[in-house]
Amino acid sequence: MKKYLAEMFGTMVLVLMGCGVAVSLSCNYAEPATVIGTAMAFGLSVVAMAYTIGGISGCHINPAITLGVFLSGKMSGKDAVGYMIAQVVGAFIGSTLLYLLTQNAGLIGTGANDLQDAGVTVVGGLLAEIIFTCVFVLVVLGATSKTNGATNNFAGLAIGLSLILIHLACIRYTGTSVNPARSIAPAFYAGGSALQHLWIFIVGPFIGACCAAGIWKVIETEK
Repeated sequence: MKKYLAEMFGTMVLVLMGCGVAVSLSCNYAEPATVIGTAMAFGLSVVAMAYTIGGISGCHINPAITLGVFLSGKMSGKDAVGYMIAQVVGAFIGSTLLYLLTQNAGLIGTGANDLQDAGVTVVGGLLAEIIFTCVFVLVVLGATSKTNGATNNFAGLAIGLSLILIHLACIRYTGTSVNPARSIAPAFYAGGSALQHLWIFIVGPFIGACCAAGIWKVIETEK
């Protein structure tokens, strides 16, 4: 039970801090400073939680990562389902706290993902989420693998930095999800097109995670 609680807490922090910075900075892809600040907030949140709960649950705090780990044969189906439920619950707690803060501070939104403008099609958004989630989950699988030399000693740092990079590249298209839990909760409060397009931020990351697991099985070193 402790590992599920750890995942819940970690995901809460990720959503509260990452989405909280996005709201506070009014993140807009046309304003580079807001993009950099938001990217760093999500990446640093992952680093902080990796070294806080990594020894308890592995610090997935992302259903796509949990799916990738499950498909790689590193966790049971029961734990995978438990992790995902805990992550979504944690995201809702984080979004609720953020909603209460913004409503009492004159700020708008809870950092929901959506297609960033009319030029980004549904297919474009879906492709972005698939591609960047694949890269992110592949980094997680490689950085945490015990068969990949000593890299797992710095896994938290590598994963957090890669998430910063992914946000810098992907915010222009979808605001960057690569994490279904991170998208589900804020969309609930945002409604409208964020809720209408929510499926993109669930299906895309899950497909990306499957691709990453497949790639890792091909390139993983022998035990």
